[in-house]
Amino acid sequence: MSVTVSSRGQRLRANGALLLASALWGFAFVAQRVGADHVGPLTFTGVRFAIGSAVLIPVILLRDRVRGVPAPRRAAATRAVLVPGMVAGVFLTIAVNLQQAAMADTPAGNAAFITGLYMVFVPVIAAFRGHRSSPATILGVLSSLAGLYLISVSDALTIGTGELLLILTCIPWAIQILVIEHYSPRLSALRFAVVQFLTCAVLSSLAALVLEPAPFTGLDQAVVPLLYGGLVSVGIAFTLQVVGQRHALATHASLIMATESVFGAIGGAILLGENMGLRGYAGAALMIVGIVVSQLGLPAAPLDDLADAAEPLP
Repeated sequence: MSVTVSSRGQRLRANGALLLASALWGFAFVAQRVGADHVGPLTFTGVRFAIGSAVLIPVILLRDRVRGVPAPRRAAATRAVLVPGMVAGVFLTIAVNLQQAAMADTPAGNAAFITGLYMVFVPVIAAFRGHRSSPATILGVLSSLAGLYLISVSDALTIGTGELLLILTCIPWAIQILVIEHYSPRLSALRFAVVQFLTCAVLSSLAALVLEPAPFTGLDQAVVPLLYGGLVSVGIAFTLQVVGQRHALATHASLIMATESVFGAIGGAILLGENMGLRGYAGAALMIVGIVVSQLGLPAAPLDDLADAAEPLP
């Protein structure tokens, strides 16, 4: 009985950590929206993920020291994440920069809901890799597409550039998740994250120097959005996700993280005074239903079992 109670307590705390992470990610859309007014998208992303990397590196060093991990094992774990982390980092770079570019003319709430479509694209892409799609996945995709239409397409049957860019981000987001899914059972999650973040920071910064007319200018006017995006959204929220997924059921984790879209809309409404209108909120409701329903067809295997079985270092 005590084991059951302990397990339930762990999962309750894990679900709470994932819910907090989703809230922090959702409000990050507000930070991105404000930052887009002062800093170029490539610059914002490069600085944001450099800050996130700087947050996680001390966490890794401290945990290794506390756990007494020997130097050869630390080195081997770091070498193992380099190539797959950089591959995932390339797709992360594409997705984040397309998203940041879209934020210049897209409300935070709309952006949050459209970005949430990546959770539907994951099982869809998996289906093309030979995994059979469940009826729940098909219904979820149809519901999400209907919601996307209401949010993104105007009465004149036109779609904005920002919305189009956000739709395109769903593909690299989904691929990045599938890359992580393929490699993560054998790798250190936090080290994998740092390599991803550093790859994104370096590629985005180099691209900013080449493509943006005034790279790394306006940073003083975007200090708060950058600090939130780097320290909170990248550093703290990702750490909460790693901690939470060690003890959460896969289906529970997916459904909880779908609330990121809701928090994005709440943040846009409270902090930026955005109003999606009846049509937009109806579309948002359909998208949330679609995201939730699409996840119901996923297996409910505990993610902590997968992590404990094969992850050499946290």
